[in-house]
This record gives sequence, C-alpha cells and structure tokens, in this order.
Amino acid sequence: MNEANKRLHAIVSGRVQGVSFRYHTTLEAKRLNITGWVYNRPDRTVEVIAEGDESTLKDLEAWLYEGSPAAKVTGVDTKWDEATGEFDTFKTVYRKVS
Repeated sequence: MNEANKRLHAIVSGRVQGVSFRYHTTLEAKRLNITGWVYNRPDRTVEVIAEGDESTLKDLEAWLYEGSPAAKVTGVDTKWDEATGEFDTFKTVYRKVS
C-alpha cells in the first residue's frame, strides 16, 4: 500500500436516494481508480468509504457535492484517516452486516 494513500469517509445528504447516486458514485470511483464502497443509509443519506491517493480522493469529494444528474446534494460531511488497504475494488453495498 502506498504511504500517501488516505481514507475518505463521507455522509452525503439531500435528494441522494432514488436518483442513481450510488451507481454514479461507483462509476466515478472506478474511473478515478479508488477502492471502497457506497451505501444508502436508513436516514436517507448516502455513506461513502473510499481509499486511494489523497489528491484523487479530493476529486471524488468534489464530485460528491454534485452527485448524479438527478441528485440535489445539500451537504457532504467528511472525515479523513489513513488508508487500511482492506478494499480491492469499489462497490455498492446493499445491506450492511453488523
């Protein structure tokens, strides 16, 4: 794992469910060669965990403020950490297991 890799944890609010937000987030993350996942939370927000080069993650973070064409993002809360290297790809999570 590259020492410069970081982890971005984002909670995206607004009209972000039912507008293909997860699908478009996955496409963007794969285009940027970022690993992690995206998930629709029960509170109608979308959660994103992404790992990659910090500058590339900042590109994803900026994209999250726009989102899919039908989305209306009203906020993006982010937290940054060191990457764990636990992901091989970027995917949509449909159900979180505790």
